[in-house]
Amino acid sequence: MHMSQEKGWTPPTVWTWDKESGGQFASINRPIAGATRDKALPEGEHPFQLYSLATPNGAKVTILFEELLAAGFKGADYDAWRISISDGDQFGSGFVDVNPNSKIPALIDQSGTEKIRVFESGSILVHLAEKFGAFLPASGTARAQTLNWLFWQMGSAPFLGGGFGHFYAYAPEKFEYPINRYAMEVKRQLDVLDRRLGESRYVAGDDYTIADIAIWPWYGVLAQGKIYNDAGTFLAVQEYRNLQRWTGEIAARPAVIRGRIVNRTWGAANEQLPERHDAADIDRVLALTA
Repeated sequence: MHMSQEKGWTPPTVWTWDKESGGQFASINRPIAGATRDKALPEGEHPFQLYSLATPNGAKVTILFEELLAAGFKGADYDAWRISISDGDQFGSGFVDVNPNSKIPALIDQSGTEKIRVFESGSILVHLAEKFGAFLPASGTARAQTLNWLFWQMGSAPFLGGGFGHFYAYAPEKFEYPINRYAMEVKRQLDVLDRRLGESRYVAGDDYTIADIAIWPWYGVLAQGKIYNDAGTFLAVQEYRNLQRWTGEIAARPAVIRGRIVNRTWGAANEQLPERHDAADIDRVLALTA
């Protein structure tokens, strides 16, 4: 425990950037925006060009694309280009033109007469769901509930990822105060989901929606114990029975199995697909043995 170090640090009057602050992502984090290099984005022939990585936010979008294709929307075909965060691809000029915030995922919709740039994972989910009229009810309580839970995820996940996940798995040292603080909040969020899923089959009601697609890569994967090292054990995720039921059901969906491997370069051989340009790309990887 290093509580004495925390208590002994006095913040300066004006903060300055310490490039050697430590942590897994210290080399790419910076307090300024904008491009750091000239680098155009590749483009494919499909109606949608996705620039992403298989993080929870990236997986949301590839899962939705695969769900749309599975539902028969042939116009939802896409090219998925890998953005290597560790190499700073998100600071290339082409990527910054699509997303000035330099975060994945970013999407170019070239299905119409003009190219539409869409960023923020929640915005991309709404854009695609509305475009195809699927996984987002058109009106009424069902639509409101779907958007309620979509934005719940957008507001809650930073406490899980940037808060708990950072201090538990990525910080250069373990500190008791932030881990306890964020573990308590994540446990509360898991309880919110568990109670809700005790009332309905899916998060927003009886139907599977973009709310489930947004929440599962964060909280479903956490409930499986597959994120932030042994965080599942630390947070006792098995005690959330309704969440476990929902997590297993979503994980078994063929489109989820397909979407979660896109732009992924870690894990077993049958879970890695750096780029996706055709359905056969996914088929080939899933046919491999682990």
